[in-house]
Amino acid sequence: MQQLWQQHCSASGCSQKLLRLTKILLLCVLAVYFLNYYRTELQGQRCALALPRPLRYALRPPERCDFCANIQSVPRLSNLTPAQFEAEYAYSGAPVIVTDAMHNWTATTLFDYWYFRDVYRKAKRKERIRDCQFLPYKTGFRDIYEALDMTRARVNLEPNESPWYFGWSNCHAETAEEFRRHYGRPYFLPERSENNAVDWFFIGTAGLGAQMHIDNVRLPSWQAQLAGSKRWLLVPPPECYFQCKRFDVVVQQGDIIVLDTNRWYHQTFVQPGAISLTIGAEYD
Repeated sequence: MQQLWQQHCSASGCSQKLLRLTKILLLCVLAVYFLNYYRTELQGQRCALALPRPLRYALRPPERCDFCANIQSVPRLSNLTPAQFEAEYAYSGAPVIVTDAMHNWTATTLFDYWYFRDVYRKAKRKERIRDCQFLPYKTGFRDIYEALDMTRARVNLEPNESPWYFGWSNCHAETAEEFRRHYGRPYFLPERSENNAVDWFFIGTAGLGAQMHIDNVRLPSWQAQLAGSKRWLLVPPPECYFQCKRFDVVVQQGDIIVLDTNRWYHQTFVQPGAISLTIGAEYD
């Protein structure tokens, strides 16, 4: 048998064939990752396969650093007209904080942990809710229902309780309709722009937040601080380290931060005090 095998396959020939097959297999796996990622994750759905973050970052095309080279600070503005916002911030990549865009939102007084728990418990077709993308961060929660089943002591971060922070998309039509009754399109967005169909919520206590990362979404986005406060560390991509500054800003209750999260690496830290609750969306 060994002699027969040697007749049909020399050592070098088999090695080359094995190498070619391995390359083909790796390319197929990468193709599946990419197709699934862009088809599902960017639409706010839970992914069956997620492209590993180091590989995603390694394959990221380099940025032209003119988007951040001249930025000296993150301004805090009010009475910002849509025309001014469009001309200076909307698509430039420059971050900005708008301080007066939630005056008519009932979400600022209604939304909290218990509100979301009650809405999701009453919702129909709970399996559809579990299909929406859920970000457990360091909590270990498996889905939104497990996250909304904490004891009151942990929710309030009483002594000896662990901090918590998680996020989720509102891809479920029934609950999205309920939520959107209480907030609207920020007034300063360009008149021709529209919000993405999927909004995001992030909620948690001091001591946690999102790790340093860069997003893979199609558009810039806004995030409104409905309650509490959150510190944002903004870092330019590696190719721009020597041309652009990094920024450290605190977004207070009532503020909306606008940021191109596809360009700026960002990390968040929930500040001591009230539970942080934010809502955000992309805009075109």
